[in-house]
Amino acid sequence: MTGRRPSRTQPIDERRFHDWLARELPAGRTGLLPLGDDAAAIRPPPGKVAVLSIDSLVEGTHFLPRSRPQQVGAAAAGVSLSDLAAKGAQPAALLLAIVVPIGTPQNWAEEVIRGAERTSERFGMSLVGGDTKPGPVRTVVSSVVGWAREGSLAPRSGAHPGDLLATTGSVGRGGVAAARMNTSQRPDPRALSAMLDVRPRVAEGAVLVRWAHAMLDTSDGLAEAARLLAEASHVRVEVDEDRLPLTTALRDPNLSAAERRRRALYGGDYELLLTLPARGFPAAQRAVRNVGGRLTVIGRVAPGRGAWLGDGGRKRPMPPAGWQPFVRRSRRRL
Repeated sequence: MTGRRPSRTQPIDERRFHDWLARELPAGRTGLLPLGDDAAAIRPPPGKVAVLSIDSLVEGTHFLPRSRPQQVGAAAAGVSLSDLAAKGAQPAALLLAIVVPIGTPQNWAEEVIRGAERTSERFGMSLVGGDTKPGPVRTVVSSVVGWAREGSLAPRSGAHPGDLLATTGSVGRGGVAAARMNTSQRPDPRALSAMLDVRPRVAEGAVLVRWAHAMLDTSDGLAEAARLLAEASHVRVEVDEDRLPLTTALRDPNLSAAERRRRALYGGDYELLLTLPARGFPAAQRAVRNVGGRLTVIGRVAPGRGAWLGDGGRKRPMPPAGWQPFVRRSRRRL
């Protein structure tokens, strides 16, 4: 990416925007097909399979009008990278579609691209193409391609009774950001930024597929991820609440136990939830530590059905997911 500041404050024009992309993006000069062609072409490594994912960020649901467009673009790349991380895939290429109302300044779209490209570069991925269309609300659609080994994809259906249940990183970052937004009369700039602070665990996923039987990200919350894992694998997933590696803000002694739980399980963390054999955990934990991450055992997999939350020896059905995008809300949230 060049350091030139965007100069397009006039409404977006598709041809002019594509000309800007061809000048600014490295893929416009180095790809197998030039940026703006009918399709993009990438060369797969020998012996690897393609892993693909697609996500959408919609204004009013995932970001707000005041959100910085560079952060929107970075988050769009990040949420799709998180899906690749959950399969241990090596990121290869990003496609980005931008939908904006007619009259949207072109520099908004340019800044989205800059944010997405910078995040992509951090993980060795290139933005190789996309689309622009007019629409009623600003939306960014991100599609990614990555490479992985066919026998090491850690499907959700792969959990075994007797496995340990573990998570990377910490729990509750997304819930804390959402709570700050929902308790503010005006959008809190720090919470606005935190809601789009997606940290895909690509390096952790790449090493964990050596041991993981099943793995998925916690974009919709740890509660929902545990339920999905239990359903796909036809097992009972038990989470020990006391073992959750809570983010610092959730250690506030003034928080009630119920509110701490709600924020911890809310969603938007983009960590990896996985099952693995107990004998492999020490080596897996060292491997994650070696790439700068953290791995914590938070429960187990047992025969049976459903996702359960344990607290002081008692077990109860996992509470409903906090993040439910198709439920109407009185306040805006990520």
